[in-house]
Amino acid sequence: MTQELILGLDIGTSSVRAALCDLNGNMVPKTLVKNERTLTSTDDGGAEIDAEVALRQIVRAIDDVLAISSGVEGEITHVAMCAFWHSLVGVDAKGRPTTKVFGWADTRSREQTDVLRRKVDEAETHNRTGARFHSSFWPAKLLWLKNDSPEVFARTSRWLSLSDFVASRLFGTLVTSTSMASATGLFDIRECVWDPALMKFLKIRLSSLPELANGDNESFRLVGKYAKRWQRLANAEWFPAIGDGAANNIGAGCVRKSKAALMIGTSGAMRVAYRGTPPEKIPSGLWCYRVDRKRVIMGGALSDGGGLYRWLKENLKLTGSDDRIEAEIAKRDPAAHGLTVLPFFAGERSTGYNEGATGAILGTRSSTDSIDIVQAALESVAYRFAEIFDQLNSTCPLKEIIASGGALRASPVWTQMIADVIGQNMSLPESREASMRGAVLLALESTGRIKKIEDVPTPSGKKFSAQRSRKAVYSAARKRHQEAYKLLIDRE
Repeated sequence: MTQELILGLDIGTSSVRAALCDLNGNMVPKTLVKNERTLTSTDDGGAEIDAEVALRQIVRAIDDVLAISSGVEGEITHVAMCAFWHSLVGVDAKGRPTTKVFGWADTRSREQTDVLRRKVDEAETHNRTGARFHSSFWPAKLLWLKNDSPEVFARTSRWLSLSDFVASRLFGTLVTSTSMASATGLFDIRECVWDPALMKFLKIRLSSLPELANGDNESFRLVGKYAKRWQRLANAEWFPAIGDGAANNIGAGCVRKSKAALMIGTSGAMRVAYRGTPPEKIPSGLWCYRVDRKRVIMGGALSDGGGLYRWLKENLKLTGSDDRIEAEIAKRDPAAHGLTVLPFFAGERSTGYNEGATGAILGTRSSTDSIDIVQAALESVAYRFAEIFDQLNSTCPLKEIIASGGALRASPVWTQMIADVIGQNMSLPESREASMRGAVLLALESTGRIKKIEDVPTPSGKKFSAQRSRKAVYSAARKRHQEAYKLLIDRE
């Protein structure tokens, strides 16, 4: 009997990854492809990539995985995808890009956030769409484009996520998943429709948005051009991409209210996913999207994570290995440096969504050294996670936290630090590519290969036990952090 395989595809901001997986969601050895790429940063706050370039990168990743797995026997029956949330790209009536692909970190629409807050009830909209007004979401970006690039706006026929644009080329259809639509800030997460009130305010027609997939099981096949290029995929069923955050939770085994996923890559996030409906009142500092029509996902996101750690190492001219830095921080007492860092070097999303937030390092003395600054910055990110944790825990009492992401895997000291600050035990599974694994597992559930993703065992991993003595020290430092935040960031 021919072995069935699934191709997993993870479309991230910093890389495109692909691999073959079996019907248990496990990656087939030596089939992983990881092609690095970056979004271009502009002086005015842009974070963008050319849509055609992005498509070629994805096509190349598929070319590469098929090439290195040519000796793997079996039929690839399905393709499961996840992609980064919040991207926006315009296309004309012929499907040609009219704009760059704008990523979540693109802040050029930040002035429109104030316009939205003056003219639309943010609290009501947040509870309906699950999204605060912020430059990372579509409403602010669409207002910005309409005002600053009216000619481009006028000739744009459809507004899409990057994954929708990719689907339009590979399948010839303009259909998006509930998961991807739910993170645009333009979607009613309770009714699972594009939000009529915001569309009316923005003067956006329903025909300007991608169609919503007809249920969670709808799949597509390649158009002739790509079916000929990838003959091994010619008969495969392709599922629309789901959001990378939703996929990460599934891959980490966090699909119940009592279990949170905490991820730090370039940025960071803490999320709870569960089968059911959004809470009656979404906490003000959190977002709430959809995994699919049966499940929601709620949490908070930080713009500064591993990217901040990397920036500090580069700009402080730290020499030597990461292990040396880790060892030096581990020798020092928690928060003994006397510094307070506001980790908003890439702006703030959760929990305050202040567009004008910037980074700060307070309390430096002549005795302060570079390791003090790095340690204080890592602790400050932990304090921001604690703010998210408190709001999540008020709605979904948490018993377990599963960590993931390259930044934490490379820094056990940081992982322990977060556990101590929050006061919760954490585990860091050995398995990698959690987002790809999650997309594959959801596809397996959709096809009936597995009954429920909730029944899939959580990968085992290294345990980090919260140390109460350190939590007391961190609580005092966190209070100083909160006072500095109110003074410099949240001045209302």
